[in-house]
Amino acid sequence: MKKLIFAAVNKPELIDVPVREPRDNEVLVKTAFSTISCGTERANLTGSTNVGPGGGMPVYPVALGYSTSGIVEKIGKDVTSVAPGDRVAMYWTFHAEYNTPIEERVVKITDERISLRSAALMHIGCFPLAALRKTRLEIGESMLVMGLGILGQFAVTLAHAAGAVPVIAADPNPVRREEALAGSADYAFDPTEPGFAEKVKVLTGGGVNTCIEVTGVGAGLNEALDCMAPFGRVALLGCTRNPNFTVDYYQKVHKPGITLIGAHTMARPEKESRPGWFTVRDDIKSLMKLVAEGRIDLESKIRETHSPLDGVAVYNRLIEDKNFPTVVQFDWSQL
Repeated sequence: MKKLIFAAVNKPELIDVPVREPRDNEVLVKTAFSTISCGTERANLTGSTNVGPGGGMPVYPVALGYSTSGIVEKIGKDVTSVAPGDRVAMYWTFHAEYNTPIEERVVKITDERISLRSAALMHIGCFPLAALRKTRLEIGESMLVMGLGILGQFAVTLAHAAGAVPVIAADPNPVRREEALAGSADYAFDPTEPGFAEKVKVLTGGGVNTCIEVTGVGAGLNEALDCMAPFGRVALLGCTRNPNFTVDYYQKVHKPGITLIGAHTMARPEKESRPGWFTVRDDIKSLMKLVAEGRIDLESKIRETHSPLDGVAVYNRLIEDKNFPTVVQFDWSQL
């Protein structure tokens, strides 16, 4: 079967590997679509620090592609939740023609209104959903989404669906701001322009109540803190990999009583959901309900779809192109 990997720094490859039969608790799935997580995959491909074990560089070869969908082909003898022929969303998988995850990481699609394209967005979509839950947003509170890559675009749509008013999107890229407005943002601003924080505070009557910070850079967090209302809550979804940036914690956090919440997707319960803290499976099921009932539209956010045969060229673009599209998928039927 074909599989996309990062063989070394700045070296994507499409390789051939054997298809592995499922063990007792595993499911063999023929992949339909896999979604690129631009920030994480760029960091791994380019050899950034704070992505590998212990915060170092990645250990190559690296295989990613953790948000996928497909059709079940075989199941292990202990598997009960899915059967051959079922359409499924998968998590913590790979950009590969076949995936063999454990049963826990396979979620059956029970509603025909959910496409396999949408299902391949479910895992990555639950990252901002978890961050939103952690802010404890109340209906009618304002939310700022700082950074409008794939996670930020999903965060905007989810904030609107959850009742945030207004939803303010921020990114220097005008194309991404337009995407956010199309995806339910009430306002979209360039955070590098003079007076950004003041503009946000005027719109919200003194500052935003909640924020999902997903720029991945220290300057983004500093700008977000300047926009907060007293006692505001900031979910740190973006992976700020540079540990050397500085924050005036006394003026920006301590005095206004701001809550900073670690919102890495791994910082969630593994087995049992509770208010504000859902498992991956339960978040994926929540997204499936929202999509099926037309409350949110994830599929419309897909900007490009490619054959895996073009994967090396796609990843070379990801390395060089600062305007790489926010949502890109591989269609594994195009092999």
